[in-house]
This record gives sequence, structure tokens and C-alpha cells, in this order.
Amino acid sequence: MWSELGVLFRRRRTWAMLVALAMIPILIALAVKLTSRVPSGRGPAFLDRIAENGLFAAVTGLIVSIPLFLPLTVGVVAGDTVAGEAGLGTLRYLLAAPAGRVRLLLVKYTGAVVFCITATLTVAAAGMAIGAVLFRVGPVTLLSGDTIGVPESILRVLSIAAYVTVSLLGLSAVGLFLSTLTDVPVGAMAATVVTAVVSEVMDAIPQLDWLHPWLLSHFWLDFADLLRQPLSWESFGNNALLQAAYVAVFGALAYGRFATKDVLA
Repeated sequence: MWSELGVLFRRRRTWAMLVALAMIPILIALAVKLTSRVPSGRGPAFLDRIAENGLFAAVTGLIVSIPLFLPLTVGVVAGDTVAGEAGLGTLRYLLAAPAGRVRLLLVKYTGAVVFCITATLTVAAAGMAIGAVLFRVGPVTLLSGDTIGVPESILRVLSIAAYVTVSLLGLSAVGLFLSTLTDVPVGAMAATVVTAVVSEVMDAIPQLDWLHPWLLSHFWLDFADLLRQPLSWESFGNNALLQAAYVAVFGALAYGRFATKDVLA
């Protein structure tokens, strides 16, 4: 496990993606600071509140990141899990260690999960940091109209980051499965990202509302309950159950494919 995480976080590509994610809330905050105040209701959610309270830079950064940027980076990492080793020719040596195929899949998926946690925390931390530097930080008024202090506000931001992390677990399992189908990591990466985009497009089509609750991305932006008082975990639970189902299904498919994969071919 430590070897896998070491390989993942020693790559320049990994750090480049994390820096790119950190720049999202930073650029948003700079744009708000250097331009006139955004009229209420214009632009991404909470964009007009950043100037009032810097903590909203983190929330806005997560909202902007989850439809494309986070799935893109997660797709790169998850799609490279098995296909990257196969493409480099190191997969047969890993299994000869001996590591075992189930253990290898678990370690690879865990590495992708750790990256999901790191990516969302990077966006949240960069947003809170730049918000504190450029704007006033104080008590936050929630969507319900209640006001909470700064320490609890930070916990709410971290709970949203946890929600976003859970949202990406199913996509990581999809990427792991797709990675077992090919020896070309770019193909698995692209297919994982396309899966996320297709899910979001289908979720936006009203005629498919019967399918929406089963789509991978359906609950990705439903964390408004975490910004209300009293705090409700219902949407978090619904999202976690859906992602757990995707992890179970695509984890089983990944095992079924990898267990019979000819690593010597």
C-alpha cells in the first residue's frame, strides 16, 4: 500500500493535477476581488457571497470542480490503476511478488480513493486559504437563515468536501473496471471521464427522469442540506448508498475481468 501511494504521489502528473485543482478557487476568488461585485443570482452558486465571507470561496470551488475537473483528475488516476502497469509491463512482476490479484485490485482502488480525498481537500483548503487572505472571514449565514460561527463553518466546508469525496468513489470503481479491460491507460482514462460526462448529460434530460436516481452523478450537487440548520444527512446517505452500489457492481466486474486476465500476453 505504501509503495502504491509513494508511486502515485511521486508522479509529477499527480502534483500537476492537484495544483490545477487548487487554482480553481484561487482564480475564482481573485476574479471576485479584482472585479465589481457579482449581482445576486449571477454566476455559479455562492459566487456573489465570496466578497461577504471568504469561506464561500471553498464551497464555490467545490461546486465548480465537481461537474468536470474532479471527475477528470479522478478518471486519470483510476484509469491508470491496472492499465498503466500493464502498459509498462510491470503487472506480471507485481503479481509474481506474490501480491495476488484481489490484493492488487484492493490496493489500486484504495490508492484512487486516497487521491479522491486529497483532491477534494486540496480544493477546500485552497479556497479557505485564499478566501481568508482576500476577504473577511466571519460567521456564516446558512441557507436556512441561521448563523453559525467560524469553527462550525469550517466543519461544514469539510463535510461538503467529504460529500464530494463520496461522490467520486463510484467513478473510481468504474475507472478501475475499465482499466482492467485494456493495456492502454489513455483509453481507460478517457472512457472513465466520458462515463462521468454521459451520466451528467443524461441526468439533465427531463425525459429520463425515471433513470436519474440510478445515475452515477445524480446526487453530486445535492449537498445543500449540509448548509442548513438543523444539519440533515439524508442527501449524504442517499449519495453514499448509490456510490456503494456502483463500487460493489464495478468492483465485482473488475475482479471478474482481472481474475481471468492473461498478464503474460
